[in-house]
Amino acid sequence: MKKLYEKNEQTFATLWIVIYCVLQSAANPLNKKIGIEYSASAAFCILQSIILFAFLRRNDLTKRYGLCKTSVPARQFLYYVPLFILATGNLWNGVAVNYSLPATVCRIVCMLCVGFLEEVIFRGFLFKALAKENVRSAILISSVTFGIGHLLNLFNGSGMKLVNNLCQICFAVAVGFLLVTIFYRGQSLLPCIITHSAINTLGTFANEEGVTVEKHIIHGFVMILIAVVYTLILTKVLPKPVCKEE
Repeated sequence: MKKLYEKNEQTFATLWIVIYCVLQSAANPLNKKIGIEYSASAAFCILQSIILFAFLRRNDLTKRYGLCKTSVPARQFLYYVPLFILATGNLWNGVAVNYSLPATVCRIVCMLCVGFLEEVIFRGFLFKALAKENVRSAILISSVTFGIGHLLNLFNGSGMKLVNNLCQICFAVAVGFLLVTIFYRGQSLLPCIITHSAINTLGTFANEEGVTVEKHIIHGFVMILIAVVYTLILTKVLPKPVCKEE
């Protein structure tokens, strides 16, 4: 794995994206066979997280990929208040128990790991590899790729409806731009991982009762608007990193 990374970071990032998507897709039918929702998904995510974190630690890459504190004061990030709003967006319609206890535990574990994995892969590996050539292109490609990747939810047996998936993709692209901006300007991936994990995890307890298609679209629009406005603010108030990409 180290040899491939040193030879070509873009190929390394692409390979991780493919492996992640394939395993997550393969997990859905396994979950049904096991009889506990998210059981296989959680197992795959835990395994991938351990391997990925061990690779970063062993090769002294944690700081390069933002697994460290930011040197930028929190007030310049508006104390991350917009991130808190986005993270709790799934609970705006109330809280509900949607899964059995075993499935709830598995989903929470899975979603926490997904937040870590997707941030390191898309905002870390992919963005850093592409930023060597052009930062703007890296921001665009990593964000759009992250959003489009959610299209798999239509075909991997997750049962997600088309409208929900389209809203998810649009929101993921908007959040992708926001999180990569936070990482690029702050040089820390921790706020991104925490926010991403919180959005996914709190979705476990989202109350979908009475949520019409129209309400879902409005909710998605508000979330996207918050992400876009926050991104624009950060690009104005935060300085660009002094150091250049290696």
